[in-house]
Amino acid sequence: MDHEQPTPSLQGSCHCGAVRLTLPAAPVKATSCNCSLCRRTRGIWAYYQFGTVSVEGHPENTQSYIWGDRTLRNVRCKICGIVTHWEPLEPEPGARHGVNLCNFEPALLESVVVRHFDGADSWKFLDEDIPRDAA
Repeated sequence: MDHEQPTPSLQGSCHCGAVRLTLPAAPVKATSCNCSLCRRTRGIWAYYQFGTVSVEGHPENTQSYIWGDRTLRNVRCKICGIVTHWEPLEPEPGARHGVNLCNFEPALLESVVVRHFDGADSWKFLDEDIPRDAA
């Protein structure tokens, strides 16, 4: 008998539920970054073409934080404070946004490969030099 695991839900939300996200498809990989912002929020980011993720409760229930090169806004729920996603300030064709997978059920995050990005120093993936057949 085949015991397939159910497909993880593509719907998530902030802690209080005021901001709800629906992904267009399950991500295959995600990024954990150590930049000054990501190391504080502990976000695990999946990327999608801008506009393809449904974000309910935004902007009425969100606040934005803009810093650095001022090209994107980091978005959090203004009620519970949970970081939900980031988006470009001025979307251009091909723009993408990042969705914090920590706002989804754990099974979704467990189903993706999480790559570690050094946004604090080298601006490279830390696992770039690891051979593909390494454990």
